[in-house]
Amino acid sequence: MPSGPTLFDDLDAVDGNAPLATRMRPRALDEFAGQDHLVGEGRPLRRAIESDNTPSCILWGPPGSGKTTLARIIAKATHARFATISAVAGGVADVRKVIAEAEASQRGGGARTILFIDEIHRFNKAQQDTVLHAVEDGVVTLIGATTENPSFEVISPLLSRSRVFTLKPLEPPEIRSLLDRALTDIERGLGEAQVEVSGDAQEALVALSGGDARVALNTLELAVRDAAADPDRPQIDAARVESIAQRRLRYDKGGDAHFDTISAFIKTLRGSDPDAALYWLARLIESGEDPPFIVRRMVILAAEDVGLADPQALAVAVAAQQAVHFVGMPEGFLPLAEAALYLALAPKSNSAMTAYSRALDDVRRHGDLPVPLSLRNAVTGLMEAQGYGAGYQYAHDYDGSVAPDQTFLPEELAGQRYYEPGAQGREPDLAGPQRGPAGLPKPQDPHAG
Repeated sequence: MPSGPTLFDDLDAVDGNAPLATRMRPRALDEFAGQDHLVGEGRPLRRAIESDNTPSCILWGPPGSGKTTLARIIAKATHARFATISAVAGGVADVRKVIAEAEASQRGGGARTILFIDEIHRFNKAQQDTVLHAVEDGVVTLIGATTENPSFEVISPLLSRSRVFTLKPLEPPEIRSLLDRALTDIERGLGEAQVEVSGDAQEALVALSGGDARVALNTLELAVRDAAADPDRPQIDAARVESIAQRRLRYDKGGDAHFDTISAFIKTLRGSDPDAALYWLARLIESGEDPPFIVRRMVILAAEDVGLADPQALAVAVAAQQAVHFVGMPEGFLPLAEAALYLALAPKSNSAMTAYSRALDDVRRHGDLPVPLSLRNAVTGLMEAQGYGAGYQYAHDYDGSVAPDQTFLPEELAGQRYYEPGAQGREPDLAGPQRGPAGLPKPQDPHAG
């Protein structure tokens, strides 16, 4: 099937100097690895591609999952004009040029235009608005590729006019299949090299790839070159793979990997699993996360989720913050690990958060209720004459306890109770018998509204 004009290089050309992942890029859906939920037999996206009826869509997935490859397959299969723009190198002028050409083709009764924008999340709102009107008017069919959550990175009007297809990291069997194909393909792969890769080496390649086909194939090629340059040790084993692999964990401080990993870490601490806490902490540190950010989240958790069940937890978390700042990295992992273990092992209570939330509900519901006169300071004679401070009972006159008839809330809220002690750790002892369970309603989220 002939393809329309495209800014891709010759889709069938094989550049022997290109990286292995580029040379082995699938040319048709039957060569495409993974994503069966999208392009398996009978799936909607596959049917759309095969019938040359691909809708405006966003291809969202991690690096190496096949987003650009799918676009190339569509470019090869379609009768439409096909243009590509990289949001890293292109801009509004490039978009407007494609749209103008599409409008001219449309007026002349020519083929429709498909516009592929790689890394569309790098276009700002104004740049995305330029595309929006062309999509709304049917001038172009948009295919955007992004590693970032389109809910946050693609403007809502454009998102509402596009289908989102979510690509997943490749599964280990799919990575193994790609490696086997590369090792036996004489035209584009490493078939002529006739290299032997041990089973352990393949498993190392699979593990190091993290589901990224590009990482797996390019690491394999580096291992082959390294073996060819070392006649005394020509075999490709796991040790060689691990020694030359770029052990770069997939992580983006502004994207999903950032939020997903810190979420896993915090939920693990809350769930009291010290082993998982250390694992996710190591993932964060090795991925290059900012240590102050990690420990800041731990300080919040100490107050929110450990709370009065172990008041020392907050002191430990704050001490970790100070230690990390003082010691720096890499040794800063030690106070981070100690604090993470302490928080994971500590008893849990969110009574401070829920009590504050109940109080906040009343503040928002009732507004600025007047401060009781008994709680106001009479700093002038006039204020004293108006009753400021009248009836206040000094706690130390009652052995430090609350006077029997002293109230501290506004009159409209007299008797209201917000704090209900938790049953774990030290909190029951701190609260004392006078603060038994009150069966209070669950409060609203204090961060809402």
